Amino acid sequence: MGTVTEHVDVAVPIRTAYNQWTQFEEFPRFMEGVTEIRQTSDTDTHWKTEIAGVKREFDAKITEQLPDERVAWTSTGGVKQSGVITFHRLDETHTRVTAQMDFEPEGVAEQAGDKLGIIDRRVKGDMKRFKEFIESDRAGVETGAWRGEVDRPQP
Repeated sequence: MGTVTEHVDVAVPIRTAYNQWTQFEEFPRFMEGVTEIRQTSDTDTHWKTEIAGVKREFDAKITEQLPDERVAWTSTGGVKQSGVITFHRLDETHTRVTAQMDFEPEGVAEQAGDKLGIIDRRVKGDMKRFKEFIESDRAGVETGAWRGEVDRPQP
């Protein structure tokens, strides 16, 4: 299983960064290879991706969501991945957004890509594009927000 951890500091308040991250259907605007995300319920999403000509669809479930702190998820079919995005207040107008993902590369090409650091670079690029997206086009204003909570599953 591979693991990627990346962070980016954004020049927006923590509430703005968090609110934007809850707008899953906007992810294709800054995530390379993500062609569509549909939120089918408060905790369920359906993803369509195309990476290096390989098209995939899978579902993911939000397993924990605490406003201005974290959003965690796990895939529920197909692609095997899970992760968490955390939000850290640096000051009134700056936030550190950290992404940590665990994934199971499928097939020889994905395993090689993982070993060569391609997935790390992709996540780093996605975080950089998120920074550009939240800071520039809309002058630091999120496109929406979902402030509900999802409690961590109990063992």
